[in-house]
Amino acid sequence: MGWSDYDSSSCSIARTAEVLGDRWTVLVVRDLFNGVRRFDALQSHLGIARDVLAKRLKLLVDEGLVERRDYKAEGERARQEYVLTAAGRDLRTVLVALMDFGDKHRAGVDGPPVALHHRDCGEAIHTHLTCDAGHPIDTTTRAELIPLPGARLLVQA
Repeated sequence: MGWSDYDSSSCSIARTAEVLGDRWTVLVVRDLFNGVRRFDALQSHLGIARDVLAKRLKLLVDEGLVERRDYKAEGERARQEYVLTAAGRDLRTVLVALMDFGDKHRAGVDGPPVALHHRDCGEAIHTHLTCDAGHPIDTTTRAELIPLPGARLLVQA
């Protein structure tokens, strides 16, 4: 059977795109990785409408990628901040892959705006694919999809 015989909605990429398939959601996650955690700070930094931000944060919380935590700065009222969960932090590879692609194919005339470096050694961080045996995977590597128990065949009407 070919890929087109399977229900594409059961695909892990499709399920992830349901959550992250919106520009604002990806940028909210990016800012959370970069330490912007308060609603007002996110809204200001992103230039996003408050209602749109509230919806995106609710989605991320509902999906288990972000949690709300109470905080109280001295002299201020109690508020909440948004913190990535372990599942949310697992999106780092996705964001670095998007950054690598953008740096290579979408950078402006002056080049990429920032570089991501490992704090311990100072070297740049990039995404690299390998198979479980450790072989490097590049854009010319042949790959195949193997259906697993979670795959669903299309129902023919």
